[in-house]
Amino acid sequence: MIVETWRPEETYELGKKMGEGAEPGQIVCLNGDLGVGKTVFTQGFAAGLGIIEPVNSPTFTIIQQYEEGRLPLYHFDVYRIGDVSEMEEIGYEDCFFGEGVCLIEWPGLIEEILPEQVTEVIIEKDLEKGVDYRRIQVEERG
Repeated sequence: MIVETWRPEETYELGKKMGEGAEPGQIVCLNGDLGVGKTVFTQGFAAGLGIIEPVNSPTFTIIQQYEEGRLPLYHFDVYRIGDVSEMEEIGYEDCFFGEGVCLIEWPGLIEEILPEQVTEVIIEKDLEKGVDYRRIQVEERG
C-alpha cells in the first residue's frame, strides 16, 4: 500500500489508523531519513493505541516503553547502536515476542535479529511535490 500525505497531520493520522489496528506481537519497522516524519508517524501510532503521554524519539535511550494504551508500545530507535549485542542487554526479546507492539526506527541496523514477519513502513520526501509531501509505503514482510 502506498499513501501520499501532504501535511504532517495526515502522516499522524495514518500512524493513528495503523495503531488502532495493531495487534499483540506486531513489529513495525520504520524506515526513512532524518527529519522525514518518523516521530510524527509514531506519535499518531501511539494515539491509535490510546497512549496519551508525550511520545518522543528515544534516540539516546534506544527504547521508550508506553504501558497505558490498549497494548504496550515499545518504541526503539537503534540509530546509535554500536552492536546487536546491545539489544540483548536491553532485553529486546521480551519486547519482540511479548504482548505489546514494537515500533523500530532504523531497523536495518539490527536486521539479523528481526523476526521474518514484520510490517515495513518507508517514509520518503519529494521536495518537488512540496516541503510537507510524504510518500509512505506500508507492506507486510514474511
